[in-house]
Amino acid sequence: MSTPLRPVPRTASSTTATVRLALSYVLPLRWSDDVGLGELTGYLRQLATRVEVTVVDGSPPEVFARHAAVWRGLVRHVPPDPALRGANGKVTGVLTGVRLAGHEHVVIADDDVRYDEAGLRAVHRLLGRADLVRPQNYFDPMPWHAYWDTGRILLNRSLGADYPGTLAVRRSTFLAMGGYDPDVLFENLELIRTVRAYGGTEAAPADLYVRRLPPAARHFLGQRVRQAYDDLAQPVRLAVFLAVLPALGAAVVARRPGPVLGAVAATVALAEAGRRRAGGTRVFPAGAALTAPLWVLERATCSWLALGQRVLFGGVRYAGTRIRHAAHSPRTLRSPRRP
Repeated sequence: MSTPLRPVPRTASSTTATVRLALSYVLPLRWSDDVGLGELTGYLRQLATRVEVTVVDGSPPEVFARHAAVWRGLVRHVPPDPALRGANGKVTGVLTGVRLAGHEHVVIADDDVRYDEAGLRAVHRLLGRADLVRPQNYFDPMPWHAYWDTGRILLNRSLGADYPGTLAVRRSTFLAMGGYDPDVLFENLELIRTVRAYGGTEAAPADLYVRRLPPAARHFLGQRVRQAYDDLAQPVRLAVFLAVLPALGAAVVARRPGPVLGAVAATVALAEAGRRRAGGTRVFPAGAALTAPLWVLERATCSWLALGQRVLFGGVRYAGTRIRHAAHSPRTLRSPRRP
């Protein structure tokens, strides 16, 4: 399990442990208040002893000014490039930060991601042979809604790979392909697909675990429909979730509990396979797989609501605007006229 970064005293036996990595860390940020500022500052202080850190801060002016005062001399703290335009502020922050990065290997991470030194070194090593690295997040601590969302993580792991709150890229590849579209909602999928469409290689080791702090329960609940909207970029996945409620309703009307119980058992079994994969039992608690059917039911419901937002309003609400595209298809991104 990941542990916090800690400065290591300089001794003859620990010289290699204190060498800074040729690695840049980009953190796009937009806060309306400073709840959690102390904890994040402590993490940045530890992080800055190991790697180059750039925080691209799209917060309101008064919040930005407080951050500037706290982080002065600790990290590079800049606003998003005003020349960049896009509905997704996180992407404009990433575009700004990667351009400013001083190293070829760049970690991109949300403000709730917490790397330890082993994770940073593993990503740095993998970028030596891949254009993009996709680690695996896990929640710590584990309030009720983190258990709930872990059901999603485990199902994704059992069927392939999860979509974490952090990716790492080669800066040269990122710049050569022109970055990625800042007008999509599912920005991590867009970046992954853009790298692939450019001909880049991806590494997604299932055992590269990076800790993530769970959101507040209120924030988690407010994200349900927006996260379901992401599935509009994955039509097969969306079709499966849209079919769940009609199938459940048909089983109830026909008074046939057997298919429902079988589906629940299969879902739990899939999630448990994801938990056990690549030593996942070290970071995913026993019993987490039991939440997977609940998450599927939630996603099935929210998928219909997300589809309704697309049909009725042309997109989903995000940061004061509406975004139409979850992410572009691989075929679109391979086109010479890609967005």
